[in-house]
Amino acid sequence: MRTRLTSALLGALAALAFAPFLAAAPAAAQRINFALNWVAGGDHAPYFYALRQGWYREAGIEVDFEQSRGSAVSAQRVGAGTSQLGLSDMAVVLNARGRGAELVAVMNVYANSPQGLYWLNSSGIRSVRDLAGRRIGNPPGDAARVMWPALARANGIDPASVTWVNIDANAKLAALRAGTIDATTSFYNLHHVFSRELGENMGFLAWRDAGLNPYGNSIIVNGAYLRANRERVAAFVRVTQRAFRACVDNPQPCVQALVDAQGGLRMDNEMTNWQLVTVLMSDETSRTRALGWHDDARMANDYRLVQEVVGLERPFEIREAYTNEFLDTNIRMVAVEQPRF
Repeated sequence: MRTRLTSALLGALAALAFAPFLAAAPAAAQRINFALNWVAGGDHAPYFYALRQGWYREAGIEVDFEQSRGSAVSAQRVGAGTSQLGLSDMAVVLNARGRGAELVAVMNVYANSPQGLYWLNSSGIRSVRDLAGRRIGNPPGDAARVMWPALARANGIDPASVTWVNIDANAKLAALRAGTIDATTSFYNLHHVFSRELGENMGFLAWRDAGLNPYGNSIIVNGAYLRANRERVAAFVRVTQRAFRACVDNPQPCVQALVDAQGGLRMDNEMTNWQLVTVLMSDETSRTRALGWHDDARMANDYRLVQEVVGLERPFEIREAYTNEFLDTNIRMVAVEQPRF
């Protein structure tokens, strides 16, 4: 009996001695679904770099990245709560919030508008004004198509003076070369593809240089999820902001992580894609306040722009649509030179 009691006592003491280590063991990582705005490419490299480095797991979260076919889709998923976080164009986000989707932007990625106009120089087009009477090819509901009236008015032409042709996003270049459209739009991080395919016959104008520069892609979160999981959202933002700056400083391992995770991507193509993204990330605010910071005045202007061009079913207080509270102000963007092709 004494032997059994002694064994039991030793066992209990051992359990007590081990208890602090059990208490200190990390809790199971919490899973998050993140809706990308498109199929994964160079512009998404930092997320996959953070995954490879184990930074999300170290922060107590497991992230599943889901591919989408446009900002409207990713915003819809986050608004419905099927994805807790996502990536979407801010104009789309504000429009969706005006329709009742409770979306909150927590980190800006494209401080400059990524939208650009492309045409053939042989067409005689040289500016936005020259598009009057021409055909612009884009998918229905494309963000650039929605915001076109603002660009047209900023350049002194009637928005209705162009004809819109419905084409798939992947058919833009072929339609331009074939002459079935006179112009199209694309995000700047695909500029090298247009340059490679069109050569010296490529005409290009960045919207940010044509009088219209609203915020582009931002990381958004479902409002209800944010209220219930502030620390988890904060952890995601901290890791992601760190990853974006790490990829600015040393892009090669960052893009390699993307290519390794996503079959069919070419390293050289995605490296150029990422270089172009860094141009979009850099402005005075991202260089002086924090990488990912939403400026109050610009957000107010973007709200008025969307309200004027698209219309908002339900007006809202713009300060409720974004927050900078999770950003590390010690992590800032750097000045970036535009690549030459």
